Amino acid sequence: MNRQRRIGPPILTVEDICLSFGGVKALDRVSFEVREHEILAIIGPNGAGKSSMLNVINGVYHPQEGSVTFMGKKRHRMRPHEAAAQGIARTFQNIALFKGMSVLDNIMTGRNLKMKTSFLEQALYWGRARAEEIEHRRKVEEIIDFLEIEHIRKTPVGRLPYGLQKRVELARALAAEPQLLLLDEPMAGMNVEEKQDMCRFVLDVNDEFGTTIVLIEHDMGVVMDISDRVVVLDYGRKIAEGTPEEVRAHPAVIEAYLGVAH
Repeated sequence: MNRQRRIGPPILTVEDICLSFGGVKALDRVSFEVREHEILAIIGPNGAGKSSMLNVINGVYHPQEGSVTFMGKKRHRMRPHEAAAQGIARTFQNIALFKGMSVLDNIMTGRNLKMKTSFLEQALYWGRARAEEIEHRRKVEEIIDFLEIEHIRKTPVGRLPYGLQKRVELARALAAEPQLLLLDEPMAGMNVEEKQDMCRFVLDVNDEFGTTIVLIEHDMGVVMDISDRVVVLDYGRKIAEGTPEEVRAHPAVIEAYLGVAH
């Protein structure tokens, strides 16, 4: 795989993460690294703790034990807006877009953290604010071209089919120019053609922007095709980690997904 040669040192390390809700352990001493420029998949049966892990990384959940180190900074608690400011963007299992707003305006919201001018300057739309707005729109138009959604740029998101809404959500995350992109089931609910398109865009984001990607995905064919490495969770514990080929042949993974023949 050509991407493999560009993979660099770890930019994210999660160490001994423990997360409980009441008496239920969602994550139990989970540790792994994410390397610069790679695509890492997190897989596992329903309820394995995959989304909880993403929520810990971007600060939605605060683990009772363990730490997250991103770009050399170790932290035990992080707010989502702090994670975003540091360069972590996220898409969600359930689409979180403004349904009444156009595609263009939804993607523009992804630029909020990049805006430097004051509220007054923005309201009056003069001087720096105008120059900044032009630059943000230029960046957003680049992303619209990149994801091939020019034809729907003025369409309200709520009118779009599911697969295109997922693409718009990806565009909004990319508008923040993240170093680390967290994708929570980006292909869920898509037909075969939509999945093929999304796979291509994920690979293109990784190749052309150099963005490091962590994704949760249930479609094992997708995982095997696009991932550099795979982490497998089951009942909140990490049971395997390695290349797609290593993970597919791992006895604990086979047992978790298929059960053991008696």
